[in-house]
Amino acid sequence: MVEIDFGRHSEDYVTHRPGLPDSFFRRLEAIRPLAGIDALDLGTGPGTVALVLAGRGARVIGIDVAENQVAAARRWAVAAGLDGVCEFRVGRAEEAELVDASLDLVVAGQSWWWFQQPRMMDKIMRMLRPGGLLVVANFSYLPRVDPVARATEALILTYNPDWPYAGDDGIYDRYLHQLTEPGRFALVEQFCYDHDQPFTHEAWRGRVRTCHAVGSGGLPPEQVEAFDGELAAMLRREFPRQPLMIRHRVYAVIVRRPAEAPG
Repeated sequence: MVEIDFGRHSEDYVTHRPGLPDSFFRRLEAIRPLAGIDALDLGTGPGTVALVLAGRGARVIGIDVAENQVAAARRWAVAAGLDGVCEFRVGRAEEAELVDASLDLVVAGQSWWWFQQPRMMDKIMRMLRPGGLLVVANFSYLPRVDPVARATEALILTYNPDWPYAGDDGIYDRYLHQLTEPGRFALVEQFCYDHDQPFTHEAWRGRVRTCHAVGSGGLPPEQVEAFDGELAAMLRREFPRQPLMIRHRVYAVIVRRPAEAPG
């Protein structure tokens, strides 16, 4: 396995990898209106979450360790006319330098497992204003129930048999227990639902190239190319009808900073 670097396929992220669906943001906004708030997007990648928050009226800072991802986020923000309300920084989330009690919302979309979580929770507790929200959310394809995802993961495992995350069910209830343990945050809401996401063959291949089992760290470039060719052939042969409707699962935990922070 090569070193994980999600910046290797930033353009695939921008072009082919869908972020959390609109239904997620509508549900979040029913809990906390986004217009005029100050938000932080952890592990922002190419700004997938940050730009939606900004489009709904938030002032947003996005942070990511991958320079290519941040560069893509900045380009995307300019193209969307949102660069005036979005700032993107290169760096580790655990080392983010923000003023204490300066944020209303922190979001970790598809990124929470990459952080030093106890340290991250302490920092978020300090950065949030009293009553501010932390949202940990994932949007995962479901190989256990979706035939395209299942066949794709079977192919991934022929190239990367030691990949430990195959067969994911998209449910991360351990986050609920972690975030709400004594001295941490107060639960606002936990929710989980399925969503059928459309993909062309090209888009699905691009989305899979961003996976850390494939192009973002799982395989060297020549194997990524060989895998992608086999995936393209498999899709044409076994799943010719487009768009593919691939079953995903949204899972989210929303917690609130208490009026008096612990410690």
